Amino acid sequence: MAWGQKLRLPTAAEALPGRSASMPVPQTHFVNGAPLKPPFPADFELAQFGLGCFWGAERRFWQVDGVFSTAVGYAGGTTPNPTYEEVCSGLTGHTEVVLVVFDPARVDYATLLRVFWESHDPTQGMRQGNDVGTQYRSAIYTYGPVQSALAEASRAAFEPALRAAGYGSITTEIAAAPEFFYAEHYHQQYLAKVPNGYCGLGGTGVSCPLPTGIAVPA
Repeated sequence: MAWGQKLRLPTAAEALPGRSASMPVPQTHFVNGAPLKPPFPADFELAQFGLGCFWGAERRFWQVDGVFSTAVGYAGGTTPNPTYEEVCSGLTGHTEVVLVVFDPARVDYATLLRVFWESHDPTQGMRQGNDVGTQYRSAIYTYGPVQSALAEASRAAFEPALRAAGYGSITTEIAAAPEFFYAEHYHQQYLAKVPNGYCGLGGTGVSCPLPTGIAVPA
């Protein structure tokens, strides 16, 4: 496979076929014992964020007060139920993401957006630091029109601050949440199991000025 494939999304003809069986994962979160898969409490909400290697990204979100559970996986591509090796090949179209289950009575979606923006560099395209490939692209996958409106507004608010600090345009993909495919069991809560493991997470040092008074759909 040519190196350039890792820097562009595959066509439908190029994408790997995948499989119908889902990836087996533990029943509970290694850190807090919450369920890793649905059903979740009825009044809780979901979010999906891609910000580079999902090991450090997941830890950042499970540390947020009001987050009930987190899991790492793959989203935004074509191949069903891919393996880590397949995603790294650049032939699935997926990016590494964190599924966040949160209690909106304790933490709002705007706060999670601020964590997302400030925890990585969203201007790098198909990479994050030294991690290069389509699976490291920045992404926000939204659940419903309210999340979509807030995500778009937060990008519009953050980009001028990044430009003022010398960064380029935001390359983050914002789209309706696609199917989330769980990653292998050993990836789940990896940095709790291997505290000194690799973490490529790094922000720009620029604060995200989330706008107030956003008009969002009812």
